[in-house]
Amino acid sequence: MRFELAAPARIVFGAGSLVEVAPAAKQMGRRALLVTGRSPQRAARLMDDLDAADVGHAHFAVEGEPTVDLVRRGVRTAIECGCDLVIAFGGGSVMDAGKAIAVLLTNSGEPLDYLEVVGKGQILKGPGAPFIAIPTTAGTGAEVTRNAVLASPEHKVKASLRSPHMLARLAVVDPELTFDLPPAVTASTGLDALTQLVEPYVSSRANAMVDLFAVEGMRRAARALPRAFEDGRDQAARTDMAFASLLGGLSLANAGLGAAHGFAAPVGGMFPAPHGAVCAALLPHVMAVNIRALRARAPESHTLRRYEEVARLLTGNPAATPEDGARWVDDLRRRLQIPQLGRYGITSRDVAVLVANAAQASSMKANPITLTTGELTEILTLAL
Repeated sequence: MRFELAAPARIVFGAGSLVEVAPAAKQMGRRALLVTGRSPQRAARLMDDLDAADVGHAHFAVEGEPTVDLVRRGVRTAIECGCDLVIAFGGGSVMDAGKAIAVLLTNSGEPLDYLEVVGKGQILKGPGAPFIAIPTTAGTGAEVTRNAVLASPEHKVKASLRSPHMLARLAVVDPELTFDLPPAVTASTGLDALTQLVEPYVSSRANAMVDLFAVEGMRRAARALPRAFEDGRDQAARTDMAFASLLGGLSLANAGLGAAHGFAAPVGGMFPAPHGAVCAALLPHVMAVNIRALRARAPESHTLRRYEEVARLLTGNPAATPEDGARWVDDLRRRLQIPQLGRYGITSRDVAVLVANAAQASSMKANPITLTTGELTEILTLAL
């Protein structure tokens, strides 16, 4: 047995844990760049806490999924405002922007010097500025990962900055911050969390430590996501989903992902499709095609037994088959009203280029079996 566990220096989880941020920030620096979504009012309580702790702060808004240019502007803002730490308060886009800004504050150069696939892929040599991550959605787990996904519109693709130096100094997961999420956001981010539990568990890089995270996360997400969708004020369901999301982030950071995320990068780079909704639309079809490919080409693979365990965890049926698990996910997708990818303007004419790009994506490398062009085409076509 051999594995490596990468995680933030400190994780604080629980209702009301937002109060932990300001005292910690005061120990890390004097002035913070506070990265939020388009509505900074959601962070009003945090700003009051920072003021009371005598921690200065400048605001930087992330109004959509982060781009290379947005990160450039964030770094300039941090420098101009004299910020020596970064606090991200928001969803996955805010987390990724904050991580990228923090690490580029202290490493010379610009995002494309370090970006995978379309950049130079250079190694980030030194620690970033102190970074505190506070998620307000239960989906991406980006508060505990060591990469940031950035869109490069000129290349029509999304790619990652990736380094252990990007891990947060502190991640604070307060389920109360998710209580007011609308049902559609609860659904797409929640299914993203589920994807990030299933894919690492069946990935080619799965390990015993990640298994602990993924199994507990799938169990909680299966019971809690429908309830959180129906009643956003269900405290137990919101807590379960916040924990499942955290476990999904730890899982993907240490065991990789698979074909759903392999497609998500090129789809998100070419079309205005939210990452969570893309993963949600793809996951049941990725599961079904992976299972069929394993049965045909690797019938003795231990991954089929893992897909059986996924099915048992999700359905609650101890006799469930791998195919039952894929059907359960598709039923849940429909129940949560996740649209097909055609909603975002993707048509059959786009399939070939998206398949070609997905086949080269870093996430595809951990898929449990190498899928053929025909199998990848089938997955995407079923999701349209």
